[in-house]
Amino acid sequence: MIAITAPSDFKALDVPREPGVYLFKDKAGDILYVGKARNLRLRVQSYFTNNDKPPKTRKLITQIRNIDWIIVNNEVEALLLENKLVKQHSPKYNINLKDAKTYAYIALTREPFPRIFTSRKTSPKLESFGPYTDGFARQDLQRLVVRLFKLRICRRFPVRACLNFHIGLCTAPCIGNVSAEQYARQVEQARSFLKGNYEQTSEMLVSEMRAASKEMNYELALELRNKLASIRILRERQIVDNERHFDQDLMVFRRVGERLFVVQMGVRKGVLLGKRDFSMDFSPFGEQEFLKAFYSVSLIPREILLNKSCWESIEERMALEEFLASRRGAPVTLVVPRRGEKLSLIRLAEKNIEYALDKDNVLGDLQSALNLPTFPRVIECFDVSNLGQEHIVSGMVRFTDAKPDKSNYRRFKLGVDSQDDLAAMKEVITRRYKRL
Repeated sequence: MIAITAPSDFKALDVPREPGVYLFKDKAGDILYVGKARNLRLRVQSYFTNNDKPPKTRKLITQIRNIDWIIVNNEVEALLLENKLVKQHSPKYNINLKDAKTYAYIALTREPFPRIFTSRKTSPKLESFGPYTDGFARQDLQRLVVRLFKLRICRRFPVRACLNFHIGLCTAPCIGNVSAEQYARQVEQARSFLKGNYEQTSEMLVSEMRAASKEMNYELALELRNKLASIRILRERQIVDNERHFDQDLMVFRRVGERLFVVQMGVRKGVLLGKRDFSMDFSPFGEQEFLKAFYSVSLIPREILLNKSCWESIEERMALEEFLASRRGAPVTLVVPRRGEKLSLIRLAEKNIEYALDKDNVLGDLQSALNLPTFPRVIECFDVSNLGQEHIVSGMVRFTDAKPDKSNYRRFKLGVDSQDDLAAMKEVITRRYKRL
């Protein structure tokens, strides 16, 4: 997060180039605006460099005092997270995502002959796949599933077979044209396809497309090509928003010098809620102490994913899980993932902590080079200037946590009466630190 006192203070280099969501906040810390970007730096910079802005945007810029961001893996995840944050915080300057709509799922009902349809909510009565941010792509995909696997779409069984049966898009369980076992196989194939196991179906479509091209049936080949394009939507699997039926927290720790940095990200039913940053003085077992302190005042999820273990034995981990479970009133699992989707979630949290640590890595290098006992969090620099033998002055600039601290810049008029840089520097240093 960066703080600015005026739009002119903004520096684009402070913002990463990663995809993600950015948050503009006022001086009270309230969120004014939430937006998403494929490149955070370019998008945020556009607010401060483009002069052709509507009045509402100009008013927004004058109120910005803090700029924060959450890094994600791709633009799809940024869209989903933006949607969630806007609905959660209702920022003053957001419009597009404030309606009651959410991104839609493709759902299968849990009944003997399941039907396929679109749903904007998940439910125990439904098996949901998604969500999909592109409505047209989702509709195309749903039509493709119906065409390939011939699932029913009717709310209730009709008395007679509907049009879909007559045009080859349904096996008509309503009239007993297919057994429960045969229909269950159709549903299982569709379920596997919607979960991302689409290679077999893709190969079949490619084969049909090539055959159609050889027979010069180009309209059919074009239709098959479009269906293959719809399938590609499934390739961009959404780490942030895959449907889950339990809550998770991501907790990433990183020690830099004598400081411990923590990023916590909450995942509720598969939806990333946002992130929280913490920093504190490092101490032995500090990670475990932080966990206990944090969950003494925060909602405890069913599963906590960590980037490192904060226990020395299995028994100690089990004791910590038991402590958290006693506060939650239900089982809690602590996991340090080594592979798969859970590891991908931890990598996502680490992306957010790495950028926050960039400035501290620089200070750490400086501490090592100068053999300093602690981080040089406050740095003051002096220079002397003069015009011949007269008007001898000095200027001081101050950096706090590797950022310019302009409110503490100082200018000194010096009393030396000759061009003597050593004497001038001695005077300004003495005057500055004699009072401290």
